[in-house]
Amino acid sequence: MKTLLAALIGLAIAAFASPATAFVAQVATSIPAASLDDDAQLQQALGTAIDDVLQHAIAFAPTVLMVQSARVVGDRVYILLLVADSDGEKTIDRLSVETPLFRP
Repeated sequence: MKTLLAALIGLAIAAFASPATAFVAQVATSIPAASLDDDAQLQQALGTAIDDVLQHAIAFAPTVLMVQSARVVGDRVYILLLVADSDGEKTIDRLSVETPLFRP
C-alpha cells in the first residue's frame, strides 16, 4: 500500500510540474577573409554576419551573444557563436561554475 501511495504521489507531482524552457544555441557562420583589409571592415563584416544569424537562424529573442571562437581557414573566417535567452543565460551561468567531480 505504501508503494502504491508513493507511486501516486510521484505521478501527481510529475503531471503538474512544468518543464523549464531555456533556449541556448551554438551557431557557426563565416565571412570571406579576402575582403577584410582593416579593422573597420572586419567589424562591419562581423556585425553583418551576426545580424544574419540572429534574424535567420534563431527563433527566440536572445539576451546573450558570445563569440566562442574565430578561425581563419583558407579564404574564410569561421565564427562560432553562443546565443541564449534570459533562462538560457541562467543555465549557462550555472554550468560555467566549476565544481569538482570528486570530493574527498
